[in-house]
This record gives sequence, structure tokens and C-alpha cells, in this order.
Amino acid sequence: MVDYHAANNQSSTGGVQTYMEQENDWDRDMLLDPAWERQQRKTFTAWCNSHLRKSGTQIENIEEDFRDGLKLMLLLEVIAGERLPKPERGKMRVHKINNVNKALDFIASKGVKLVSIGAEEIVDGNAKMTLGMIWTIILRFAIQDISVEETSAKEGLLLWCQRKTAPYKNVNVQNFHISWKDGLAFNALIHRHRPDLIDYDSLRKDDPVTNLNNAFEVAEKHLDIPKMLDAEDIVNTARPDEKAIMTYVSSFYHAFSGAQKAETAANRICKVLAVNQENEQMMEDYEKLASELLEWIRRTIPWLENRTQEKTVNDMQAKQEDFRDYRCVHKPPKVQEKCQLEISFNTLQTKLRLSNRPAFMPSEGRMVSDINGAWHTLEGAEKGYEEWILSEIRRLERLEHLAEKFHQKAAIHESWTDGKEAMLTQKDYETSTLSEVKALLRKHEAFESDLAAHQDRVEQIAAIAQELNELDYYDSASVNARCQKICDQWDVLGTLTQNRKESLERTEKQLESIDELYLEYAKRAAPFNNWMEGAMEDLQDMFIVHNIEEIQGLITAHEQFKSTLAEANKEREAIQAIQAEVQKIAQSNGIKLSGANPYTTITPASIDSKWKKAMDMVPLRDNALQDELNKQNSNDTLRAKFATQANTVGAYIQAKMEEIGRISIEMNGTLEDQLTHLKDYQKTIMSYMPEINTLEGYHQLIQEALIFDNQYTSYTMEHLRVGWEQLLTTIARTINEVENQILTRDAKGISQEQLYEYRASFNHFDKDHSGALQAEEFKACLISLGYDVENDKGDSEFARIMGIVDPNGSGAVTFQAFIDFMSRETTDTDTADQVIASFKILAADKPFITAEELRRELPPDQAEYCIARMAPYTGPNAIPGALDYMSFSTALYGESDL
Repeated sequence: MVDYHAANNQSSTGGVQTYMEQENDWDRDMLLDPAWERQQRKTFTAWCNSHLRKSGTQIENIEEDFRDGLKLMLLLEVIAGERLPKPERGKMRVHKINNVNKALDFIASKGVKLVSIGAEEIVDGNAKMTLGMIWTIILRFAIQDISVEETSAKEGLLLWCQRKTAPYKNVNVQNFHISWKDGLAFNALIHRHRPDLIDYDSLRKDDPVTNLNNAFEVAEKHLDIPKMLDAEDIVNTARPDEKAIMTYVSSFYHAFSGAQKAETAANRICKVLAVNQENEQMMEDYEKLASELLEWIRRTIPWLENRTQEKTVNDMQAKQEDFRDYRCVHKPPKVQEKCQLEISFNTLQTKLRLSNRPAFMPSEGRMVSDINGAWHTLEGAEKGYEEWILSEIRRLERLEHLAEKFHQKAAIHESWTDGKEAMLTQKDYETSTLSEVKALLRKHEAFESDLAAHQDRVEQIAAIAQELNELDYYDSASVNARCQKICDQWDVLGTLTQNRKESLERTEKQLESIDELYLEYAKRAAPFNNWMEGAMEDLQDMFIVHNIEEIQGLITAHEQFKSTLAEANKEREAIQAIQAEVQKIAQSNGIKLSGANPYTTITPASIDSKWKKAMDMVPLRDNALQDELNKQNSNDTLRAKFATQANTVGAYIQAKMEEIGRISIEMNGTLEDQLTHLKDYQKTIMSYMPEINTLEGYHQLIQEALIFDNQYTSYTMEHLRVGWEQLLTTIARTINEVENQILTRDAKGISQEQLYEYRASFNHFDKDHSGALQAEEFKACLISLGYDVENDKGDSEFARIMGIVDPNGSGAVTFQAFIDFMSRETTDTDTADQVIASFKILAADKPFITAEELRRELPPDQAEYCIARMAPYTGPNAIPGALDYMSFSTALYGESDL
């Protein structure tokens, strides 16, 4: 039912008053046309009952039921929404006159001048005066406030009818009598506003009764407009009563005007709810993505912090390959997710600011700062893990080299000691001649020299075993056992050697002859033999180098060794000459030799054999050193390639970072042009990715070649990866800032010129081009824009503004915060009060609303959204199922009080 309570006491003007006086100028000397009177009785009675039923009553006879003034006063209270003076309940004529006068005084208080209508005539049941009074009430409360394009009352209502029915055939509304006789105008009004209720094309102009009955029945059933006339009343009258038609048509106007207000209110609520639903979805998406990213980081960090040692270089290189796969395959998508998360968070906060919603606070531990902190921890773990892998590879490589060297020296030593214990424990001197004993003594002395020469080897074996233990070699147990066996055997050999020496010295007194030549041979052959064995050991020695300088040092040492070979060969020839002299003397003096030197086991054949073997090893050593030199030259070339590419990429990243800084400050052209330029710039940067991949390839080759330093560049792969990721994040963040500016501009209706002005002002005061204004710079900018923030009062105003643009108290104002503030100062947005007012319209001025009303006025999904979130209403006049729309509207904007 339409509400007419909004009448304005001061709205009456002289023109409207004159019109109403003319309309109320009833002819007191002549009776109404009977047909018109009948039409007015029906229409006015139905109109009055449409309002009186709100108070649970009605009238049957219009001139009789208003005689005591009680229902007349009640009618005025309902349609005006105001309390009249308390009526008198007496049955006497004076009581009735007083009640009617109270009603007439109230009508007059609304600016209506009553002409020729007195309380006595109403009390006496004068039909003409009663109908005239009701018409005056209808004019004041149902027609006077109608306004269409600067016309009001009757002219406004007529213009409204003409505008609404203009598109319909056979309808030409020129008045409020004969233009309505065929019923098409009534049907056209309904079809214009509710096409679902009328099949207008099926109506015929030559069937007015059907047309009128159809319109009246549809209006009564679907529009809550009571049937005020019968079709026959209009069709059977040459000129229907104008006042009856106007009263009936005004009901249509108010019915459709109320529906339009409800539709507007519903649209406003739909808009607000749609924004809220979209924001909630973005919040859910942020929480989900943040949780997944943090969970991935949580799972990844323990893997990166695992320091379980492997036994071999190959096993550690497998770990290194797993880490490289993580860096190149698993991490890049997460970098993109982190960037997208930050962009989504900034976009959501911008939308919330634009719609006057409170800022989004993610759940504990899921703030952008929390994610950045976790990411920083992840990158620290990555760096530590990679350094550990490289150090482990170096350690294992060193261990494998030492272990091989240990076993090689141990094998040589064990080969030398083989049979020595048996030799030292034999009693051959007991049955030997003097010369043979002397020979045995000299032989023993030579063995002692040999034993002393092998002392260094034993110490080297022990030192290598100790180093393997310190470096935590996985097979230290077997190394220690072998080393202990060698040391124990060495102690036994020392004891046996001392015992044999003492036995030979006791026998020496009995032996006087000694072969000086054999002795000289033995003394010179033993050290030469040791020298050859040491030379062969050195020629077979394993080596590991990491740069050209180290291999060149080995080559120099090898060349120095080769320079001594001529002198060594002379010594070999001299030793062989001693043996030749022995043979010559024996032959000359007829001495029969046993064929063996009594002082040494080193034979000329063994010397020649070892010399030949040593000479054969020299070119092999040459080749091995040359191969290693070639390898180090190749590694150096690889270092140079990596350095050239790294220096190029590093310079590119630095240049692009500086260029992005300039672009973010200058920002020429429209925001769309800037956004297009930035996205094109982003594509240009992404097209540089093959250069990064090339550098990654060089880096992989360097790691596979076990190259640990590079003197040609200061860049590391880790440094360049971080720089590249920072470059991608910076351009993405700059694009997001422009998108947020577009969103702000479109939502707030800011013109491009205003944005240019804001940008120009901001850049002018951003002296250091940092992209943010310090407090004093921002204050100077506000003064240039006309804000009074200089005096004592201005200081408090400036503090208030800083609280808006810098809620975190960082002391700097970003450009986004600056345009948010300026747009808030110059544009209007939806507020909680506006939403509450819209709900109040849908609730027919009640302080609560029902689920049925929400489902009737709002789209299904948004109606259910409200029902699920509105708290039950517990205030005055509450009914079952009542919902509190005020607290719901307040919560939408994060306000605790209106």
C-alpha cells in the first residue's frame, strides 16, 4: 500500500492554492450530476477504505460514516502520519461538530483553504459537501505533491500519464474523463510498469468493458489498488467524472512510484552486496594462496636445512642436481605465486578503500610481511644449503684423494717390508766365513740406511691416516687398522734390525776381510735405489688442482726434476762401473764369485730395470700434467664465458631497475597508455629470459667442472638470480599501482586532468624521486593545493590528514595513498547511512525487515546472502522472523556506531 505521510507542510504555493480553491468551488445551488455523484461515491469510498483498512476499519456510506467526525479524524491521521487532537466520544451534536472541526482545522493547517464547507453540513450528512471535503483531502494528500518536469498536481499527473502511455497505440491521454473510457489507458499504465501482468496486444479498442475490468482486476490483485469504479460506470456515462478518474489514476501513480523507489533501493543494496561478495571472495583466495605458499615454504626449509653427509662425491653431486632441479623447476612458480599474492593484496585493499570498507587484515601469520619473512628465511636456507653442498664436495674430493694416496703408499711400504722379518731373523752369519760375515755386516748397514729412508714414508702414511680421521672419512676404521698394522710391523722391524746388528758386531771381531768394492757399491746403490723408488712414487703421485697457477707450479717442479736426470744417469753409470770393476778384479785374480753382492740385494739389473721404468714414467707424467693444464685452460675459458655473460646480465638488470624507477616517476600519457607501455616494457624484459637461461647453463657447466672461484667478475649466480627476481617483482608492482590508479579513477569519477594535476604536484615535491613524500614535502604539497595547514589549527588538521594517508606512521606518503586521499576529498561514495535508508524503504519504514521482503525485493543470491548474515531483530514491535538490517549495514562498513 502506498504511503502518503511525506506531505510537506510548507510545500503549498499560491498557484497550487488557487488551483485547489477552483477545484473545491462546489456549486451550492445545484446538485451533482447523478452519474458523477455515483462515480464519486464509489471512488472516494474505495479510496478512503484503502487507507482506513490500515487501522482495521472501513466505511459503508460516505456521508453517514463521517458525520460523527471519528473516522474522518482517523482517516487524516493515517494518510498524514500525524496525531490529531483527542476526539470527543459523546453522542451529542456538539461533540460531532467539534470532532469535524478538529479535522477541518487540521486540513486547513496543511495550507488548504476550505471553501463553502462547514462542520454542520458534514454532521447533517450533506452528500455534496462531504464529497467536496473528501476531494479536498485527496487533492492535498494524493495529488498536490505529484511533480513531473516542473509541473505539479493535476497538470503533473496528466503529464505523467501522457509520458507513460505515449508508446502505446490507440491511447491519447488529454484529460481525466473521456480519454479513459475505452480502458486502454489504464491497461497501458500497468503494462508500462509491469508487462508481465498485461497482454496489451490482445486488447481491442471496441471492447471497453473488458478492457476496464481487466485493468481494475489486475490492479486490485497484483498492485494492491482497490477497485474504485465499475466498468459500466465509465462506459455508460458520456463524460466520466473527472475527480473520480483523477483519484483512481493517482493511486496508480503512487503505486508505481513506490515500486520505483523500492527498485532503486534494491539496486543500491545489490550493488553494495555485490562489492562485499567480491571482496570476500578475494579475501578467501588470498588466505588460500597464502596458506599454500607458507605450507610449501614450511615443507621446503627442513629439506634445505638437512645436512646429512654422503660418503662419495657422486652422492653429493646427486644432491647438487636435486638442488638445481629445485631452483629451476620448483621454485620459479612459487616466485610467481608470491608476486601474485602481493598484487592481489594491494588490489583488495584498494577496492576496500574505494568502497569505504575497513582494510583487510589477513589471519595471523598470513600478512604480506609474514610471507616476505618466510621467503627471506627460505632464501637464507637456500644459500646455506648450496654452500654446504659445495664444501662437502670439496671435502669428499679431498678425502678420496687422500684415501687413494694412503692406500698407494701403504701398498708400496707393505711390498717393501715383505720378507724383511724373515731376513732379519735368519742365523746365516753363524756358518759364514770372515768375508761373508763382514759382507753380512755391511749388508745390514745398508739395510739400516734403507730402513731410515723408509721412515719418512711411514710418517707420511700415519699423517695421511690422521688427516682422514680429522676429515671424518667414512671408511676410517679400515684405514686406521691398516695404519696400525704398518706401525706395529715397523716397530718390530726396528727391534729386529737392532738385534741383528748387535749379533753381526759380535762376529765382526772374528772377520777381518771385507770386500771394499762391494761395500762401496752397496753404499752408493742403496741411496740411488731409494732415489729411484722415490722418483717413481712421485711420478705416480696423484694430484688435484683448481687453477692454472697450481698446475703450472707442478709442471715447473716436474721440469726441475727432469733437469736432474742427467746427473742421476752419471751416478747410475758410476755404480754400474763399480760392479764392472769387481768382475774385472775377480777375473784378473782368478776369484770365484758367488754371483751376489754380500752387502746388498740391489743388483745392477734391478737398478737398470727401475731406471728404465722411471724413464718410461716421465713422458706419462708429462702427458698427465699437460692434460690437466688443458683442463684448467678450458676451465679458465668457461670462467671467462660466464663472466662475460654475467657482466652483461648484471648491467642489464641494473639499467632496467633504474629505468623502471624513472618510468614510475614520470608516467606520461593516460593511465591506460602508461599501463600498455608498462606491460610492453614487461614483455621486453621477459624476452631477455633466454640470456638468463644461457647464464644458468654456463653456471651449471662451472659447477660440473668443480670451479669454485672466478677472478673475471664480481657477480655470482645467486646475486643475479635475486636481481632478476627483484626486477620482475618491481615491474609487476608498478603495473599493479597503475591498475589501482585506474580503479580509483573509475570508481571515484576522477578525470584524467585531475590525475595529471595530482601526479604533477606529487612529482614536484618528491625532490629525491623516491616515489614517496616525506611529511614536510607532503605538507608543502597540501599548501600548494589550497589546504590551510600552517598555523596552530592547521597543525592539528595536518596531523588528521597524516593519520589517513599514513596510518602505519612510517613518515612517508605514497602516490596511491595521495590519490586515495584526494579522491576521497572530491568524490562521494556509498555510506552505511545510505544503505540503512535503502533497507528502510524496502521494509516500509519498519526498524526491521523479513526474509520474505528480502526475497521479494532482491535477487535470490543476494537475498540469501543478507538472510544468512543478518542478526534477529530484538527491538520494539519485533515479530517472529524479524531481521536487524541496521547492524548488518553498519558491519558492511566496519563501523561500530552510526
